[in-house]
Amino acid sequence: MTEIEPIPAELTDAVAEILDSFIDDKQRQLAPIGAELYQLVDAARRAVHGGKRLRPAFAYWGWRAAGGPVDATQEIITAAAAIELVHASALAHDDVMDDSDTRRGQPAAHRAFSKRLRLAETARVDAERFGRSAAILLGDLLLSWSDELLGRSGFKPKVIVRGRVYFDLLRTEVVAGQFLDVLAQAGGTTSASEALRVVRYKSAKYTVERPLQFGAALANAEPPLLAALSSYGVPLGEAFQLRDDVLGVFGEPRLTGKPSGDDIREGKRTLLVARAFAKSSSRQRAVLDRSFARAEIDAAGVAAVQQVIRDTGALEAVETVITELTAASLAALERAPIVDGDARAALRVLTDRVTNRSL
Repeated sequence: MTEIEPIPAELTDAVAEILDSFIDDKQRQLAPIGAELYQLVDAARRAVHGGKRLRPAFAYWGWRAAGGPVDATQEIITAAAAIELVHASALAHDDVMDDSDTRRGQPAAHRAFSKRLRLAETARVDAERFGRSAAILLGDLLLSWSDELLGRSGFKPKVIVRGRVYFDLLRTEVVAGQFLDVLAQAGGTTSASEALRVVRYKSAKYTVERPLQFGAALANAEPPLLAALSSYGVPLGEAFQLRDDVLGVFGEPRLTGKPSGDDIREGKRTLLVARAFAKSSSRQRAVLDRSFARAEIDAAGVAAVQQVIRDTGALEAVETVITELTAASLAALERAPIVDGDARAALRVLTDRVTNRSL
C-alpha cells in the first residue's frame, strides 16, 4: 500500500500561491500611501516564504477528518494559509525578543531592516532600534492580515464563524505562550512544569491541536471528533516542540538555519535545560551558570553546556518524553471517530514527520 504524502507539493504550492497573491494585493493597496512601504511589504513576503507548512497541513487533514469535501480544496487551503500569517507574525516577534540573527538561514526581519537603514546612509536614528521597531510592526501587520485572509477564503460566513472559535483561540494562546516564555527567561526560573506549560501554549496548541480543530470545525465536525483531535494534537504538539528544543541545542546549522547553540546563548528555559539544572552536580552547575544564557560565549562554551546536558541524562530523559508523548498521540488517533480513512493515514505519517526530524 502506497504511503500517503501528508504535505503534498500541491498543498505547499497552493499555500505559497495564495500568500503571494494576497500580498500582491496588499502591496497595490498600500502603494498610494508611499513608496517607502515597499520594504515592509517585501519583508512580509519574505516572512511567509518557505517553511514546513505544518499548520496548513494539519488544518487540511482536520477538514478531511471531519468529512470535508475534496472539491472545496481552494476554500480550506486559503483558510489554512491564514494560519501561516499568524505563524510568520509570531516568528517576527520571537526573533526580536530573542535577538536572533537568522531565520531559515536568512537574516531575521529586524536584522534585515537594520541593515537596509545602514546602507541608506541617511539615517539619524539608531539602526538596531529601527530594525526592532519595524519588525514589531511587521508582526502586527501579518497578524492583522491573517484575519482578512480568513475572510477571503470563500467559505460562507456561517462556516467561518464555526472555524473562528479555534482560529481566535490559536492566536490568543500563542501570545500567552510567548509571554510565559519571556517571563521565564526574565525570572531565570528553570522548572520542568513551567517549561512544559510554555511548550503547550507557545507551540503545541497552535502548531497541531488548534489547526486540526479549526479545519474540522469548518467541516462542521461533531464534538466527539473535536475532543479526539485535541487528545491527539496536544501530546503531538508537545513532542514537536521538545524535538525543536533538542535541535535548538544540538541541531546542525546547515539544516536548522540557525547558528549552533543559539538556544543556549539566548537562555531558552526548555525542559531540556530544566532537566540539566535539576540533575547537575556542583561542577556541572558551575558550567551552566558560567555559560548558559550568555550571548558572548564561544563555541567551546556551547560545547561545554551541550556536554553537561548529555552527562546529566537530560537529553536521554527528553527523548524518552518525546517517545511517550508520540505513543499517546498515536493511541488517541486510532480511537478518534475520523470519517475519512486517508486523513487518519496522513496524520500517522505527519506524527512521524514532526517527531523524527533534523530541522
